Amino acid sequence: MPRVIVNSTPLIVLSDIGELDLLKKLYSEIYIPQAVFDEVTAKADSACQAIKNSDWIHIAKIKDQSQKRIYQAKLHDGEVEVMILAQEEPKADLVILDDNAAKKTAKFLGLKVTGSLGVILKAKKENHISNVMPLVNKMLANGFYIAQEVVDLVKKTAGE
Repeated sequence: MPRVIVNSTPLIVLSDIGELDLLKKLYSEIYIPQAVFDEVTAKADSACQAIKNSDWIHIAKIKDQSQKRIYQAKLHDGEVEVMILAQEEPKADLVILDDNAAKKTAKFLGLKVTGSLGVILKAKKENHISNVMPLVNKMLANGFYIAQEVVDLVKKTAGE
């Protein structure tokens, strides 16, 4: 199973729909950069508690803080640290991001990328969940924006 580095939005989204443990079921090593930990735990909500109480999500600090200057023009601190951490040793097999600009940057850097919906689709494929659309609907009900074309594609991909 791959080593992954996760940004704040997928942690919050998966936590809000009660499915944060999918990360543990799907990936062998789950890391978050210090900036992501700081962002997620700044508010005393369900994601904060889940991350603080998790013994399977590892917090990692990037080795070279000066690297952050390269990316900060268009990305948030957590996204920047995800990219840097993913390229440091040991390298990540996958990064989990939901922001389109961050995904494009990660792909440009040669990183393998997925998002919250990719995690959910993988969970169905590996039989950890039986249906994708109830989770997608929870995400939408919680205010997570997903374009209708993406919802339709996810539904088709999942065979639902």
